[in-house]
Formats: sequence, structure tokens, C-alpha cells
Amino acid sequence: MSNAPAAPTARFTVLTLGVSDMRASIAFYESLGFTRKMRVTGEEVAFFDTGGTVLGLFPWHLLAADAGLPDQPRPEAFHGVAIAWNCNDDAEVDRVMAFVRSKGAKLLKSAQPTSYGGYCGYFADPDGHAWEVVRAPGFEVLDNRRVSIPD
Repeated sequence: MSNAPAAPTARFTVLTLGVSDMRASIAFYESLGFTRKMRVTGEEVAFFDTGGTVLGLFPWHLLAADAGLPDQPRPEAFHGVAIAWNCNDDAEVDRVMAFVRSKGAKLLKSAQPTSYGGYCGYFADPDGHAWEVVRAPGFEVLDNRRVSIPD
């Protein structure tokens, strides 16, 4: 008989980004069409409904402190993480890329065919967080904004 604790149900619920300017980042994500929730938090922390998970914004230095990490020096290179905005077709990828650029996103890579039969491009938010806008074979974005992937 094992004394190991039972495994909890695995889940991914919130992605929190450390940001330099809460007001500017809140405005950026609202301009992309994400719905802000729990506005009672003011500019201390911001939460956005993304359809299946929550996007959180928190001041960079406070997020680092909360994690027990130094907030300096900040990495200037790729952090090894990209957030994905899945689309159902190539035209939607192109529309999203044009839209986010019109809202001030920085183009990292123009949308183009991928080696795996998809189509994607990349942009960065005001703090340099990388976002992939992608049509991936087998992925379907449902009407409820959740992504369905095959087994």
C-alpha cells in the first residue's frame, strides 16, 4: 500500500503575464477584444476571459516578488514561451495579424505556411510577450472559443 497522495485533477486555469505598465497593457488587451472581468481589482491585477482559461496581468516586479524571483535583470531575449491564438483558416490568421498590428502589436514574423501543414505568424504585446496566431491541422476553434484537438 502506497502512502503517496492521490494525484489531483490536472488543469490549466490562468496564464499571468508580468507587465511594465498596467494601464497600457489593460488597454491593449481590451482593444484586442478580450473581456475584462473582476474590475474591482483596478490596476493592481487584471483578469480577462479568453474562452477556456483566464489571462491575468500583474506588475512585472510584483509577479517576480510573488514567485520569489528577482525582477532584474529582465530578459531581453526570447523567454521560451509563446501564447497561441488558434484560427480555423489561413484567412482568419491574416485578419487577426492585421488586427493586432492595428492595435499596436509588434510584428515578430509574418504569417506563412509551416513545416507541419499549418499557417502561422507571431506578434509581441507591449512587454514583448510572444503570441502565435495559427491554423494548425486537426485543431478546431468551436463557437464557445474553446479549442478541440484530436486524440
